[in-house]
Amino acid sequence: MRIAVCDDSRLSQVLFINALREWDPAMHAECFLRGADLLKAMREKSIFDIVFLDIYLPGENGVEIAAEIQKISPRTGLVFITNSMDHAVDAYSLNALHYLVKPITVDGVAESFQRLERFLARSRPTLTLNVGRDIHTMYLEAIVYISSAKHAKEIHLTNGQILRVWTEFQELEEKLDKSFVRLNKGVIVNMEHIRQLSLEYCILDDGTRLDISRRERPSVRAAYDEYLFTRLSGKQ
Repeated sequence: MRIAVCDDSRLSQVLFINALREWDPAMHAECFLRGADLLKAMREKSIFDIVFLDIYLPGENGVEIAAEIQKISPRTGLVFITNSMDHAVDAYSLNALHYLVKPITVDGVAESFQRLERFLARSRPTLTLNVGRDIHTMYLEAIVYISSAKHAKEIHLTNGQILRVWTEFQELEEKLDKSFVRLNKGVIVNMEHIRQLSLEYCILDDGTRLDISRRERPSVRAAYDEYLFTRLSGKQ
């Protein structure tokens, strides 16, 4: 879980972190004093799952910062934190998850993450397949890659699980979105999990190397370039 808090008060940041860790000691947040620095980080390196944003920032407009965040990453949950309810209407017009009045409480943090979970559940595309005698539904983002294994197809998930299904690649491809690209006759990969792409192969987040067939190289490069451009421009 990638969490950011943007507040010009270091004391407020510390109090937020304390509430966050009291709710879940495993949680960590990246802190920013200025909205401009948060936006720069999101454009260059980090797409956060949730951002806690002070609506009153010196020399900046928190509502405008929030609008830019949504352009960069529409799937990032927004929670406004402030000293009053003056801008609550503006906040909810941006589909903010929550509006917290300082001091931030553990209950407020917990409610924010519960709302984030509901928001993501509504917006995350899924894939439903017959796996043996069972019907299995998974989020597309949880699929790292799909490979052929004799007559079956193996779906490799982010949690390390591998599901075996008996279906054609074309049928699977039709159910996937533009985050996926075929590398060769027997492999489809989720570009979200590509760490390095060369002409002949790609390296995934977990270090797995997948070869790209000569025939597919131009289309893979074009698809990956378009995918990166879409993410960076906030059009996803």
